[in-house]
Amino acid sequence: MNVMKRWFQSIVEFLREVQAELVKVSFPTRDELIGSTTVVILLTLIISVFLALMDTLFVRLLRWVV
Repeated sequence: MNVMKRWFQSIVEFLREVQAELVKVSFPTRDELIGSTTVVILLTLIISVFLALMDTLFVRLLRWVV
């Protein structure tokens, strides 16, 4: 019975700590969220184009060598 009581108390303590940490969270504003999303999408597109160009270059080099 003592084990169950400690287990339950540890869960309650964990949930209280989670609640205390959630109070400290600062969520981004709409403008910050849109700006960050735009940066992620642009960087993804740039890296995708770079990787496609490098892939094409390596394929052509391999065809030339082999």
